[in-house]
Amino acid sequence: MPIDFSVEPEFQEQLDWMREFVDAEAVPLDLAFGGEEGIYNKAHPLWAEVVRPLQEKVKKRGLWACHLGKDLGGLGYGQTKLALMNEILGRSGFASSLFGCQAPDSGNAEILAHYGTEAQKETYLEPLLNGEISSCYSMTEPQGGSDPNVFKCKATRDGDDWIIEGEKWFSSSLRWAKFAIVMVVSNPDVPIYQGASMFLVPTDTPGLEIIRNTGMAHEPPGHGGHAYVRYNKVRVPKENLLGGEGQAFKIAQTRLGGGRLHHAMRTVGAVRRLLDMMAERAASRTTKGSLLADKQGVQEMIGRTWLDLQQFRLLVLHAAWAVDQVGGSAARTEIAAVKVMTPQVYTDAAYRCMKLHGALGISNEMPIAGMWLGGAALGLADGPTEVHMTTIAKHVLKNVEPTTTGWPSEHLPERREAARARYADILERALANE
Repeated sequence: MPIDFSVEPEFQEQLDWMREFVDAEAVPLDLAFGGEEGIYNKAHPLWAEVVRPLQEKVKKRGLWACHLGKDLGGLGYGQTKLALMNEILGRSGFASSLFGCQAPDSGNAEILAHYGTEAQKETYLEPLLNGEISSCYSMTEPQGGSDPNVFKCKATRDGDDWIIEGEKWFSSSLRWAKFAIVMVVSNPDVPIYQGASMFLVPTDTPGLEIIRNTGMAHEPPGHGGHAYVRYNKVRVPKENLLGGEGQAFKIAQTRLGGGRLHHAMRTVGAVRRLLDMMAERAASRTTKGSLLADKQGVQEMIGRTWLDLQQFRLLVLHAAWAVDQVGGSAARTEIAAVKVMTPQVYTDAAYRCMKLHGALGISNEMPIAGMWLGGAALGLADGPTEVHMTTIAKHVLKNVEPTTTGWPSEHLPERREAARARYADILERALANE
């Protein structure tokens, strides 16, 4: 099947508008209100006075929550179009909020749409889609990270309720969220992949205790939006079970596959921004009698970054196209590939950009070091990179037939012997004529 990444003129016009809008409206918000509180705290005055009016402009343009199906108010865009849109959104931290696709809300909305009851959709999904509230995805744990085999946070039945007990780690944006989707062990007597469930937990429920909020490395202690949280006998009604009992991993895959792809799409935009910074620095800075742009080593860094960006962008577009053609489950290998490459391309580009900027590059007066750390974080988000490398390897190996002769199938002496046997008559005549 031919692959075509071209877009119709009407959609290209939308992309051009998005690019201008993000640069003119989203980037200034990053500079004035940068940080997670501005993005996730919907009670901040910024939201009523600035963000929601900008969201209305996006809605009037028909670009709101385009990752959602038409039945949920989106446009039902395929992943290829979303890739081209997210490439633009990746240039700004605030941009996704303005376009109704900010993580983790976008992923949480997706699983609520797929698995939520009508009551759950009314209570949680509708205000989430309208940008009125924030949410949290509470999965990883202190002792085992994202490895579900060692999860200890559990839920037990008590009449018509469930009681959740245990701790979760790095529950991003919980401090500003109205509810969390919590993955717990609901049946310890079966394998974890059949014994884990998800619950909707309002953040004002008694017993939900934030032990502390953790920030990224560049943030001072006490700041940041990644909660270490204790669920201390948190009681929720049975109606708060999301999907069915034991369906947590089925639900999680619905959420994580799209999330991995969207992270990669936005990384394309971030790396392009880094390349722009590198090029500007090289064209502006003089040392030892000439511009940095004239130095062979600098040209090597810029050229390598351009090549990495182009290859990665095509890999992401191909993965998006594959999902459009066969669905996320059948395109697991393509999604795994972009997950592996996302942190590598991002951190490599950021490190080269830091070096070109010298001390300024690692300072808090440029965004580069923060971007480098963001790239490193993507190597951990949605599962460790190594797990996805294994997925790729298994795909490559699953249809490989082992050799039966004891020699590799490309072993030249055996291949030559077979080829000469095939053309023995011609070879004999040629030798006789010599």
